[in-house]
Amino acid sequence: MTLLSRLYGVRPAIRHPVRKRRSVEIPAADGVRLLATHYYPADVVRPPLVLLRSPYGRGNALDQLPKLLAERGYQVLYQSLRGTAGSGGRFDGFVIDPADADGTLAWLRDQPWFGGVLATWGASYLGLVQWELAARHIPEWKIAVIQDAPSAFAEHFMYPGGAFALGNALGWVQLVDTMFSGNFSLTPQLLATFTAGRKLRRATLALPMEQADRALTEHRVSWFQEWIAHGPHEEYWARVDHRANVERMPPRVYLQGGWYDFFLPGMLEDHARLLAAGREVRLLVGPWGHGKGLYTREGMKDALAALDAAMNGQNAPSGVRVFVTGANRWLDLPGWPPAHQPTSWYLHPGGQLSRAEPRPEASPSRYRYDPGDPTPTVGGTAVSMSSGPKDNRVIEARPDVLTFTTAPLEADVEVIGPVRVQLHARSSNPHVDYVARLCDVSPRGKSLNLCDGIIRLNQDGDIEGGGVQGEARTVDIALWPLAHRFARGHRIRLQVSSGAHPRYGRNPGTGQPLATTRELRASDHEIFHDPEHPSALWLPLSPGAS
Repeated sequence: MTLLSRLYGVRPAIRHPVRKRRSVEIPAADGVRLLATHYYPADVVRPPLVLLRSPYGRGNALDQLPKLLAERGYQVLYQSLRGTAGSGGRFDGFVIDPADADGTLAWLRDQPWFGGVLATWGASYLGLVQWELAARHIPEWKIAVIQDAPSAFAEHFMYPGGAFALGNALGWVQLVDTMFSGNFSLTPQLLATFTAGRKLRRATLALPMEQADRALTEHRVSWFQEWIAHGPHEEYWARVDHRANVERMPPRVYLQGGWYDFFLPGMLEDHARLLAAGREVRLLVGPWGHGKGLYTREGMKDALAALDAAMNGQNAPSGVRVFVTGANRWLDLPGWPPAHQPTSWYLHPGGQLSRAEPRPEASPSRYRYDPGDPTPTVGGTAVSMSSGPKDNRVIEARPDVLTFTTAPLEADVEVIGPVRVQLHARSSNPHVDYVARLCDVSPRGKSLNLCDGIIRLNQDGDIEGGGVQGEARTVDIALWPLAHRFARGHRIRLQVSSGAHPRYGRNPGTGQPLATTRELRASDHEIFHDPEHPSALWLPLSPGAS
């Protein structure tokens, strides 16, 4: 029995002996040879097949999952995408060559051991390839099990709010480079972790930004150069946008995400699209960072229940199941977002946050942002083992961070759904960012981040704001959604700043091209909170909550 079966309490009713065929050659549609490993139960004839397609290598710790599936009676074809782990061709970042899927499906249908029943499975990149797979009609496809992977890549991962996600982009570049240079062996990857953090911090400060990949890996990375050369709304990103494929997804789709995953907003949008397209969808959201949910008891059991039901033609749990942080409980919902009342919590002078409306005599709060000493961030939605909730008190003590905090709560406050902030702000520089972060402050003063968001503005007020230099702008910031209970005696806190480095690349303040600018320009900011400029945090209050 596999380690995962024991660890996560998913022992199969019948344990099948597992066999493995290594280095199976599969021709892509353009003739490139792709390699795969085939796992299968030795005592089952033509069982259902689970397809995993990955750029991260085979024969490592990830092989535990195929073994787990095979001992439950499934075949597993674990394929390396082109340019990775011995497969031919050239790897091209997040651009997936359609010839890989076309050739794999044609080859699979010719195999005598394929029984005509197909599922797909995978997290992150292994989920993204499932969205690309739906570019074609596949009648054998019964369910897609997707974790932490939206159909569109640029909007929430690469340029959330219009700001380049430098830390996450370089973190992934570092991960892939370590795998490739170490020939996909686990040992070099583990050894590299001792110096990875220092190298990444140095690279995120490189000027111009087009030198960051060299500072990190000592060579040019073609897809990183393309990411920083193309803004969020350019045609380039159409190559990694698979939202149009929703109509060809299989009848059942299982989505699993985490409150601290950078892909979560996109996955929630996919959830709505899939339902509109008539698919049966299960959505599970837990208290995890990127890629961590499946390897939990709740995540593994829920995903396997959906797979088993779909492959056996049975009913499976549908609807939405979320973990309510702060309350430490799971909650079943009929849909997302659930019924809620958007409630305003107004910013006041002196760092106060309350339901009371602004007072006429309120003067603005001020801070100065210097990209030469960028405002840092901790935890949150990062490509890092340190993602998730972290103590923010050191950051909140900086002069370039404003905090607005409620009095201790007299009763529990439970909020589930979308979160947004509206600021009325004036800056000395039109090229600025605004960052909002929501925190839960304990009675002892520990400030844990729950969710955050960013918006990048330019001379014309894009993306969301209006006005020009010297005038107050109305700035709308969409934060990550959440399900959280602020306990009685705790306080609600909102951070406002103009940086979250290295999660988001610092705004140089020049308006010059991101890749090539060398100049850094500081900016002074005023956040208004008077009746004509009611800056506010909007929380989704659950029905019946205090």
